[in-house]
Amino acid sequence: MPVQMKVKDIMVPIGEYAVTRIDKTLREAVPELMRIYCQAETGKCTEAGHRTSLVLDTQGELVGILDFKSILEVLIPEIAGGISGKLRSLGISIAFAEADAHDMDQSKQGFRSRVRQNSQTQVKDVMLKVRGTIEADAGFLDALKMIYRNKITVLPVFEGKKLVGVLRDSDLFLVAANVLMT
Repeated sequence: MPVQMKVKDIMVPIGEYAVTRIDKTLREAVPELMRIYCQAETGKCTEAGHRTSLVLDTQGELVGILDFKSILEVLIPEIAGGISGKLRSLGISIAFAEADAHDMDQSKQGFRSRVRQNSQTQVKDVMLKVRGTIEADAGFLDALKMIYRNKITVLPVFEGKKLVGVLRDSDLFLVAANVLMT
């Protein structure tokens, strides 16, 4: 029964989750997240894959979370919103754009080279704050409340001070959905 389940019974063990370091670039961090997200045996990427990577400092302590949205906003800034991001992605400053004096060669820089250039951004510059953690012995409902109150999709799991896993909102959904199947 889900109400009696413990986080440790539902979580993804840390050894099966994407982890990166704060001093890595996105170019280094993205392949690991992609490897975990995709099924290595088939090469097929599915929505069941992990959509975040935990970020550790140089001492191995949890300091942040890297997610798809944050990565995309850096690699492809024109998707993130305002005109300044779109102009920056094309290499045009607002002052030059207003003066209609931008460098056309720079503005024609290809998508691929912009993404590669932006991939040199360090993980520490784009990671999200950790907005909650939970103990492995906590209950299903405690985890569910924490995820929804903090408006997060992943919850790092600890045993004391040791990071042991990750609980995803999708893991909680599957437990709840299984009640319908029994």
